[in-house]
Amino acid sequence: MTNDTVSFGYSEVAPEEKTKMVGDVFARVAQRYDIMNDAMSGGMHRLWKDQFVRRVKPRQGEAILDMAGGTGDIAFRMAKQGADVTVADINPSMLGVGMERAKKKGLDGLLWAEENAETLSFGDKQFDAYTIAFGIRNVTDIPKALREAHRVLKRGGRFYCLEFSTTTWPGFKEVYDAYSHKLVPQIGKLVAHDEDSYRYLIESIRRFPDMPTFKAMIGEAGFVQAKVEPILGGLVAIHSGWKI
Repeated sequence: MTNDTVSFGYSEVAPEEKTKMVGDVFARVAQRYDIMNDAMSGGMHRLWKDQFVRRVKPRQGEAILDMAGGTGDIAFRMAKQGADVTVADINPSMLGVGMERAKKKGLDGLLWAEENAETLSFGDKQFDAYTIAFGIRNVTDIPKALREAHRVLKRGGRFYCLEFSTTTWPGFKEVYDAYSHKLVPQIGKLVAHDEDSYRYLIESIRRFPDMPTFKAMIGEAGFVQAKVEPILGGLVAIHSGWKI
């Protein structure tokens, strides 16, 4: 790979192309995004998100930025704990789904913002916590997004990321690889009528840095005490760090 291209699944594209192409993917899948999450994970994504929010420990009155949180899954959980959550997403279609879901749930205290993780409009030291769940791998320039997360956090602020990774369990890795590459696109075709988007999403997981590499990237962005908590041997992982 040259410095002039970035990964889009297994392809190499110009950075500005990736931003647009990822946007197109999520515009297409927005309406059926949560249904597909249930179908692909057997509902386990709900447990992973519950565990993630328990690690974040949102508190009453805290200002939390939930990046790439368009459909509201993480934000709704944190708002129930009394946190003041700003839901940010680069994709207006995803935000639209989240706002409609919030309205149905009677949650009117959330703030919604169309934001690029690499160039946040927020000032320095605005938030007590920054969360991003299943979104960082779709960012064009991940190190830049991590530096932005660090910038908008207050001193003592915490960074938490939930993302697919690479399982280290022998045997399970091969089974999951076969399932994800062969079956997930077919599930996407049946449930979301979109095989190509889900093929990209699986490929994007494969191209994402492994747990030690991403942990190091968090440290390079300025965070201290970077940690990783593997789930299912690292199929999914919770990464965290602190700003001091």
